[in-house]
Amino acid sequence: MKKSSNIRWWVAGTIFLATTINYIDRQALSVAAPVIRKDLGLSNEQYGWIVSSFLLAYAIMQMTSGRLIDVLGTKKGFSLAVIWWSIANMLHAFGRGMLSLGIFRFLLGIGEAGNYPAAMKAISEWFPKEERTKAVGVLNMGPGLGAIIAPPLMAWLILDFGWKIAFVITGTIGFLWLVLWRWVYYEPEQHPRITAKELAFIRNGQEDASSKNALPWLHYFKYKEVWGLALSRFVSDGAFYFFVFWLPSWLADAKGFSLVEIGMFAWIPFLLSDVGSFVGGWTGGQLMKQGVSLDAARKWIIWIGAILVIPVLGCLYIESPYWAIALISFSLFATQFKQASLFTLPIDLFSKKDAASVWGISGSAGSFGAMLFTPVIGWLVDTISYSPVFVIVSFLHILSAVLVMLLIPQVKRIA
Repeated sequence: MKKSSNIRWWVAGTIFLATTINYIDRQALSVAAPVIRKDLGLSNEQYGWIVSSFLLAYAIMQMTSGRLIDVLGTKKGFSLAVIWWSIANMLHAFGRGMLSLGIFRFLLGIGEAGNYPAAMKAISEWFPKEERTKAVGVLNMGPGLGAIIAPPLMAWLILDFGWKIAFVITGTIGFLWLVLWRWVYYEPEQHPRITAKELAFIRNGQEDASSKNALPWLHYFKYKEVWGLALSRFVSDGAFYFFVFWLPSWLADAKGFSLVEIGMFAWIPFLLSDVGSFVGGWTGGQLMKQGVSLDAARKWIIWIGAILVIPVLGCLYIESPYWAIALISFSLFATQFKQASLFTLPIDLFSKKDAASVWGISGSAGSFGAMLFTPVIGWLVDTISYSPVFVIVSFLHILSAVLVMLLIPQVKRIA
């Protein structure tokens, strides 16, 4: 096999594709929601509970899956996660109402919870600290690309084949990715195509990998930094999931968009979220190259992104759906700009053998917060309107940034 000096970026590209597929499967329901709600007679509150069932499983399993991936290893753990969530996505075709769809969403959440812990562990294994924000920025473009692809893809599939077949087709994509993953991914020391120079570059500045056993799970909670990661995600992840799960419904309910128009325009905010993720990761790396400390670089990015989310409040005052889409696009740019640093903190603070476990704890907290927020969204929409939801969403990232400052006073490796 021919050796390459950039194997780590092939790895990053492959996990980026997995995250893209993850979000195609995740957002398939939100794009189909206006059609499914009409077909099955579901209210907004019932739809909110269906979404919450996904987030409940996601919250529970991010802690468990992170630990499992630390034990099983990145290659095997990621493979099992993708197989599970692909099958669960196909099962949506058999949905008959709130209960059955809730069960299938729960199963989807179990599998999809393995994506980010596995991806972050792979990055901790394959990248030195000065390149990690850039790699995380590439990874974080996956949700945006998945959300870009999902609206036109699902709209086309639903119009041509019906919403049930649409879930079957999107569920098969993960099995195609699995072939690529099994070919591309090995641990750096075992990779048949890595050069000695790249391996030395990766290992430069990384911690000793001699210990393969992660710490007892409850041990992590003695660190205030873990609480900071968990609480910052708890209060802010629901703001992102609001747009992931509710944007098509908001465009249909508040702006009168048809399924075709949703397919044409609902992807635009997620394109900007991709750009924000890349720019946030790139900016963090550039700041460190200019001599800014790791702590300052991470926190500057987090605060700038959190503040730039606030203009989404303008959606309450403008009539044009296109200007509203522009404001939401800017908000998601800012959100992912911020998350490029926030998502990197677990692998900045903890060793790579603990990376998936710590990331799983923080991700679980974020999903649990979003799970609690989602039925509240449905209730607010049914009883008041979308307006209070936009007010809440616009300030959650500020609270997240405050929690980072209070509970993570210094971003540095914890012994």
